[in-house]
Amino acid sequence: MRAVVQRVSHASVTVDGEVVGEITRPGLMALVGVTHTDTEEEARKVARKLWTLRVLEDEKSCSDIGAPVLVVSQFTLYGDARKGRRPTWQAAAPGPVAEPLVDAVVKELRDQGAEVATGVFGAQMSVGLTNEGPFTVIVEV
Repeated sequence: MRAVVQRVSHASVTVDGEVVGEITRPGLMALVGVTHTDTEEEARKVARKLWTLRVLEDEKSCSDIGAPVLVVSQFTLYGDARKGRRPTWQAAAPGPVAEPLVDAVVKELRDQGAEVATGVFGAQMSVGLTNEGPFTVIVEV
């Protein structure tokens, strides 16, 4: 499982013209991708890493200051564009495997006390954010 994590001042996800998930104060935006071999344990590890990652102002984590997290499923994180001009998606887990694991990341974050907003799994989403720093890091477990 991998996540592309950005430090943001605000972020939102829109589906069909409606905002479905939004954070309106500094926190993290996490694009989460799942591969075939991932398990709920990896989902819990990613969530704990997101919650405790010291990348906010003054090297604080979301858990330190109660910062929100926006989680968006992103199968394209497992795209492979090394050959040719068209990426393959073979390493990305199919929806029936990936969706429960993205949900497990969200559940674990909430169980840890996080305020979590989400996108809509499998939907055509428009994601807007202001990346602070800019700061982007890849988390893999």
